[in-house]
Amino acid sequence: MSIFDRFRTPGVSGSQARDLVREGAQLVDVRESAEWNAGHAPQATHMPSSQVMSRLNRLKKSQDVVVVCRSGSRARAVTKQLRGQGYEAFTLHGGMRAWQSADGPVLDRKGRPGRII
Repeated sequence: MSIFDRFRTPGVSGSQARDLVREGAQLVDVRESAEWNAGHAPQATHMPSSQVMSRLNRLKKSQDVVVVCRSGSRARAVTKQLRGQGYEAFTLHGGMRAWQSADGPVLDRKGRPGRII
């Protein structure tokens, strides 16, 4: 174990995230509304990173939480916050691009094929 391991945020790959969500994990997208509207995973709950702490009542502590943003930095910060509140949370390494690369669906706000911005 490295001296820096205690600073690492637990994370999963795109395919691991897809599998966790299929098994019942909550997928939380912490991007801003314009990003969400352009393309998001249909099973995700949208909670911009600035609003997560005020919306904790929307999450179940009994289920794992996979946190996603575009590239990973916002998701890492939110994952740390959630873990501090007792949630079993993981960052999706590589963000929405990793989700899409793992054949995770991406839809826009109208349910059409979406794009990641």
